[in-house]
Amino acid sequence: MSRQRRLVVMRHAKAEQAASSDYERALAPQGRRDASAAGRWLAGQGFLPDHVLVSGARRTRETWQHLREAAGADWVDLEADYDRGLYAAGVDTALDLLRLIDEARERVVVIAHNPTMAYLAQLLDGGESDGGDQLTLGFPTSAAAVFDVPVNWADLAPGTARLSELHVSRG
Repeated sequence: MSRQRRLVVMRHAKAEQAASSDYERALAPQGRRDASAAGRWLAGQGFLPDHVLVSGARRTRETWQHLREAAGADWVDLEADYDRGLYAAGVDTALDLLRLIDEARERVVVIAHNPTMAYLAQLLDGGESDGGDQLTLGFPTSAAAVFDVPVNWADLAPGTARLSELHVSRG
């Protein structure tokens, strides 16, 4: 029997429209505020991750930076695992990356891009939770879907998690 795990699936915060490449787009001022608001919200929920997986793109790295700083002292020393492949990953690849997480980890945050994060959130919940229909209404920037995961990471599959909360920061 596996332990109860928690997973936060988050879309990066609002980014600037232009940069030398899409990969290098920075957060817009609103995005920095929203990422910070998400960090304060997660910390206020008592959530403290023990593993963080972030796309290597600039806007996702900056989302993590502002989220972590705003969450407070308990989060300061947390390091993310930056994965360049998560930038262009489809939902199957994102799910495969989550399945590779060490089973000792219990509280995970993944920050990446749409449409992958929206599809991943919908896929994990499978429409089974009371709030699962919220996921079909959109997954805007800074959206954070918190899931209860009663299976091992290696067994993560469609419908194996239950949406417990959905938060969209507008800081």
